[in-house]
Amino acid sequence: MMTTDTSELPPPPPPEEEPPPPPPEEPGPTTRFGRFQAAFNRRRKRISITLGVVILVAGAYALSLFAVHYLQRSAGPLPPLDLSEGKGNYTIVQLRLDELKTTANRLQVDVLVYPPDSVYDNRFDVLAKDVAVRLYPTSDLGDLIFPIGKAPAQLQTKIEAHGDPGNWPFDQYKTEKISADAFIGAGDGRRKYPGRVEVTGAMEGWDVAVSRVTDAGEPAPASDDDAGLIITLKRAKGPLVFDIAIIIVLIALPTLALLVAIPMVLGRRKFVPPFGTWYAAMLFAVVPLRNFLPGSPPPGSWIDQAVVQWVLIGLGTAMTLYIISWIRQGD
Repeated sequence: MMTTDTSELPPPPPPEEEPPPPPPEEPGPTTRFGRFQAAFNRRRKRISITLGVVILVAGAYALSLFAVHYLQRSAGPLPPLDLSEGKGNYTIVQLRLDELKTTANRLQVDVLVYPPDSVYDNRFDVLAKDVAVRLYPTSDLGDLIFPIGKAPAQLQTKIEAHGDPGNWPFDQYKTEKISADAFIGAGDGRRKYPGRVEVTGAMEGWDVAVSRVTDAGEPAPASDDDAGLIITLKRAKGPLVFDIAIIIVLIALPTLALLVAIPMVLGRRKFVPPFGTWYAAMLFAVVPLRNFLPGSPPPGSWIDQAVVQWVLIGLGTAMTLYIISWIRQGD
């Protein structure tokens, strides 16, 4: 009879440890006040988050209003023309600011002449002689004619204003030294008289400054009738807040689209078909938002290179990820 040596057998496995018993569940509230307090505690976090978002949005809105009104405290309109300075003995050429074409570097002005009192027919308050005004540098219309027998009326013309529109919204424009001559009379009796140029009016969205300079380019006193003047135009600071808000919205569009599309394509979020309409709406909103910017920056400016290009690439990528998620959902 054979016997088995049990000394070489492996030891029996240790007994499995039983998992600890689960902690006893806390009994729920039994009273009406206790149930109300438990529900309030569960909703306290949501209420705090909602209240924080409301306060943040309201604070940002109030801050933007304050910034707009504070920054709008810029240079006001130019003072009106004072005809008493010349005492009726000088020819005054008034330039009333109308519009600035930034991409064409053209400043549109309305020109009105106030010749000496001797040129007026006081019986009918009309010109007794023909008057022609020539601006230097020459305007787009050349000599501006004010005919005899009529009261002088404003004539619209354009002068050059040099600047770089690609620097929007920090671009500024400056004219060359502007002067004028008045040609009074007709035929052999026509005479040339120097005119004193005055600038009046204002333009929405622009701060205008006028300075008088001599022929050598040095500053001249405002009372110098022989000095020319230079018009400088800078964008007002008030609309900058609106520009920044639109740029933030443009940057947020692709950012939010990618935050939704990436988890969806990775399978971490459920595929939602209506998001296709949302992506299409955001893509078609880019061009209207870009063209809605005050001042209409020219195509190819820095905002197109730095902001619009990112918006198009980001939205295009998000839509591609959404289509991939749609294909996977179909499979």
